[in-house]
Amino acid sequence: MTEKQVCIFGEVLFDQFPDGQQVLGGAPFNVAWHLQAFDQNPCFISRVGSDSMGDSIRHAMLNWGMNIDNVQTDPDYPTGAVKVNIHNGEPDYEILANQAYDFIAANQLRLANEVSVIYHGTLALRHHVSQKALYDLKAHHLGKVFVDVNLRDPWWQTESVNQYVSKADWVKLNHHELMHLAPQQGAIKEKMRLFRAQHNLEVLVVTCGSQGAMAVNNAGQFAEVEPVRNLSIVDTVGAGDAFAAVLLLGLQHGWSMQLTMDRAQSFASALVTRQGATVQDLGFYQAFKNAWNLD
Repeated sequence: MTEKQVCIFGEVLFDQFPDGQQVLGGAPFNVAWHLQAFDQNPCFISRVGSDSMGDSIRHAMLNWGMNIDNVQTDPDYPTGAVKVNIHNGEPDYEILANQAYDFIAANQLRLANEVSVIYHGTLALRHHVSQKALYDLKAHHLGKVFVDVNLRDPWWQTESVNQYVSKADWVKLNHHELMHLAPQQGAIKEKMRLFRAQHNLEVLVVTCGSQGAMAVNNAGQFAEVEPVRNLSIVDTVGAGDAFAAVLLLGLQHGWSMQLTMDRAQSFASALVTRQGATVQDLGFYQAFKNAWNLD
């Protein structure tokens, strides 16, 4: 376990599947969940409603050993929920407005430990209240910032997303999101080089679904990975979040970019063999902890 914490800021919600199943989700929550299983004790900052779903989120977190000091309660807005539909094996999301995570309050932040990395996405920043909380959090932060781009229509604007990216050290996004934010012609590696340079990033990571992922650093070096072949894929919900969690783990432990990417791809490949974005079996993680000498 490292002394400095990773701080995870953003949404926690329930992914509601067509068969009626409800699975805890939200990219930041998923990342925090995985990091907890890897013994990182992340500081998770979010907001839930004063409702049964909010209670169940706190209960699940406590059972998983997570700290809930920064899970705020909103008296007016509900715990987040997203309807997930699967089309051709890919998730499609219906995201509601005015959810509790839109109203994370700056004056309720409680940080007890020094923070090495602040991770945040873009969805929870669609409302000015949560934007203000993140601004205040970053104002006193001396470590790195990791932005996990998550473009969900209609809840994003190119200008604001680019502003968050330009204030980051590490950025992860998928190849479709790269095309939206960097629409110029050219091969994907050239787009990545230009995008990284434009925003002065330390590392840019682009995930490409079944084609794997690529990263480029500020020395112009690339790292490429491919998924495990012949997987029995159940669903791909949360695969990118699993990938991001191991990128953060690599940052915490000082792994090389290639090693970090290899391990992130291995973990994400395992995750897609399960339904939903989180796994409630510590044994699932133990195999990776053993292989990566994390115990």
